[in-house]
Amino acid sequence: MPPVTERADIVVIGAGVIGLACARELLRAGREVLVLEAKQICAGASWGNCGLVTPSHSLPLTRPKMMRQVLRLLLREDAPVRVKPRLEPSFLAWGLRFAARCSQAGMLESMRGRGALLERSRGLFDEWMADGLDCEWEAKGVLEVFATEATRHHSEGVADLLSDHGVESEVVTAEELTRREPALRDGLIGGRLFPRDAQLRPDRLVHELARQVRAAGGEIREGCAVEALGKGELRVAAGTIEARTTVVAVGAIAPKLLRGVRLKAPIQPGKGYSITMGRPDPCPNVPLLLAEANMAVTPWPSGLRLGGTMELAGYDETLNRARVEALRIGANRFLRSIEGADPVEWWGWRPMTPDELPIIDQPRPGLVLAIGHGMMGVSMAPATAELVVSLVTGSEQTVDAQPYRLSRF
Repeated sequence: MPPVTERADIVVIGAGVIGLACARELLRAGREVLVLEAKQICAGASWGNCGLVTPSHSLPLTRPKMMRQVLRLLLREDAPVRVKPRLEPSFLAWGLRFAARCSQAGMLESMRGRGALLERSRGLFDEWMADGLDCEWEAKGVLEVFATEATRHHSEGVADLLSDHGVESEVVTAEELTRREPALRDGLIGGRLFPRDAQLRPDRLVHELARQVRAAGGEIREGCAVEALGKGELRVAAGTIEARTTVVAVGAIAPKLLRGVRLKAPIQPGKGYSITMGRPDPCPNVPLLLAEANMAVTPWPSGLRLGGTMELAGYDETLNRARVEALRIGANRFLRSIEGADPVEWWGWRPMTPDELPIIDQPRPGLVLAIGHGMMGVSMAPATAELVVSLVTGSEQTVDAQPYRLSRF
């Protein structure tokens, strides 16, 4: 690397929800923080997700029979989980790890690790909101809705499993569903409410975190890509920064960045899609999970977002029209109207690990990883930041970091 042009206490790479959450908490722990962002604040998956804070989502995709479902839908462009076959060694290794995890034991292990972060984060979000984060936060629960008896019946087993792990839910009859949600079409079977879940507008959350980082004395440099990562040093266009500690929080591109320090992180980009629009009339009262469509609907005072699907197609930067239209078709099956003003279509890469647990670890002195959160980046951000602070400062861990170590791979 070229000569050092700057020195820093802590450098956080990435200005999405995870990176800025870590920066916020490190500043509150008394450290000096510089955040580097290749594009602009909230440029990646932190912008277009559905903004759900969901302790109810501790159940991972790595479930028994999941591989059978994926193979059965392999050629469908609009399948809820679509895999584009390819011969890349890293993808094949990832797929083998994922398949090996699709067992009862693997599912439960991931479920415990996910649940610990989700539950801790849910409690911390209450504290964050009391601290003045203006991001359209509402804690009214999330309502899963069923169109068929078969899906409703399947949900009972999932609800029992979640209950065994401390996540409670309430059955909503078809009659109650109509009364609660006039935005839903007639003829639906019923639903299930997860009362502890909540919602926020993710782009506003991220910009609010950036505001608090700057107010606490942190610096955020946008348009400052890290070109290479070395031992205690980072190369950017302007020169080399020597950092006492580097926190990597860059999402799906983490494997490329970590090559510079000879670390391998089994992360694949899982492309998700969303459509954001003005509030239709009628508009749902609470966030909805549309079971048969495998998608979410989040209403905010400022608009509505339809989101979902998972496409494992590598670092593909195109918008798959069939998958966007699947969101409209799915939502139209359940909602009376999806005609909100000025719709904006979006896609983004979610950083997927094969066991659906993030990597939160300090594999080497001075290097901390906060990556691989999949679809749960927003939901897990507060507890992740808390763990990162404990790794950097040696403070007590409120959540056991063992399940999230890189060495598990």
